Amino acid sequence: MELWPAIDLRGGQCVRLRQGDYAQETVYGADPAAMARLFVEQGAEYLHLVDLDGARDGRPTNLPSIAAILKAVSIPCELGGGIRDAATVRQLLDLGMTRCVLGTRALKDQDWFRSLIKEFPGKLVLGIDAKDGMVATHGWLEVSQTSAVELAQQFENEPLAAIIYTDIATDGMLAGPNLAAMDEMRRSVKLPVVASGGVTTIDDVRRLAELPMAGAIIGRALYEGRITMPDALAAVTGRRAKVPS
Repeated sequence: MELWPAIDLRGGQCVRLRQGDYAQETVYGADPAAMARLFVEQGAEYLHLVDLDGARDGRPTNLPSIAAILKAVSIPCELGGGIRDAATVRQLLDLGMTRCVLGTRALKDQDWFRSLIKEFPGKLVLGIDAKDGMVATHGWLEVSQTSAVELAQQFENEPLAAIIYTDIATDGMLAGPNLAAMDEMRRSVKLPVVASGGVTTIDDVRRLAELPMAGAIIGRALYEGRITMPDALAAVTGRRAKVPS
């Protein structure tokens, strides 16, 4: 199972929100590129970036911070938040982004998203954020009448890189992931499914790996020291964790 440490960007800073609530923000660092380097030093092989301002505004807003991260590390990075057109996808890929995560417009305009997938095969990820099993959009500010599983199944035969499934109720709450929901999504589609939301302990990491999920995104638990990257990697690989020098 791939482990994706999360770097959420707002106002050029590294932050975390509780349940996607912009009013419940904790700032963890003013230098996102330094945070990216730290994760790599601790063994991270992937990075999950989120432009929180972009998710709300409909266009990437933290491009200077994003570019600095891509310059600072050489591991695969993905970005979600405000990606609503092909030009933005091209811009991010040209900057060095490995893959782009789309959610809101994929739900609103599915024919357009299918054409975009064909234009960028293997470079796009469908980000599905759900509340009580229903898809949430626009930075989690709106909840639709479409079920998460139904949306995923509509795209499972397309050349997507993966699906990221986020349970809003658990995100940033340090209460454990919604294992039942993650397992349901994993079983419902043929695409790789990456779990997001609520990963709090090494046991959470181990349980997601045992389902097995294709990947897991870890956010607040890393920033607060409840999980370390070496221990998380050890839980997935079975190898003894190395303490960073």
